[in-house]
Amino acid sequence: MKNRIATYFVLLFCVFFAGSALAEDRKGPEIGKKAPDFTLVDASGKKHTLSEYEGKYVILEWLNHDCPFVVKHYATGNMQMLQEKYRDMGVKWFSIISSAPGKQGYLEPDEAKKVTRDKKAKPTAVLLDPDGKAGRAYDARVTPHMYIIDPDGMLRYMGAIDDRPTANHADVEGARNFVSEALDLLLAGQSVEVTSHQPYGCTVKY
Repeated sequence: MKNRIATYFVLLFCVFFAGSALAEDRKGPEIGKKAPDFTLVDASGKKHTLSEYEGKYVILEWLNHDCPFVVKHYATGNMQMLQEKYRDMGVKWFSIISSAPGKQGYLEPDEAKKVTRDKKAKPTAVLLDPDGKAGRAYDARVTPHMYIIDPDGMLRYMGAIDDRPTANHADVEGARNFVSEALDLLLAGQSVEVTSHQPYGCTVKY
């Protein structure tokens, strides 16, 4: 009996260890290296290939409008402000929906356009990724999960939008916004201080 119990715990440990190792082996983009290319169709039916935007800074924002952490940034106007600010500076901003059909956050093209209008969002485009290929290529785990790509196509920042991992709207004010901080430094020709930070939000519904 004791031998069987000991064997059970050994097997349990092995399963846990294997699962942990698998999680650690998840592949995604690396800071300072080429960002994964992709081609996605936006809510208006236009194709966008990331490599076509080399020569420009690009921001990728993983999006699920039903996620309270996303709502925090849109209800306060924070995300729209950032989108407008950087678009006016020539930055391309793509909001990407990787929710699978039938899962939370999934939107048909017309629904995506309506929500964008209703929320007065100002991305360059809302890209639809229902099969999750682009999301998995970037190891996008939560919404919002943010990425900054430089004009050479190199990844310069990835992770949380800021240092307040809550859904509390009041926490937008006074937060350290890693995205705006990194992009402002890059646009000024300076090095980024924080190149990655643990992302927070709702899990991407692949």
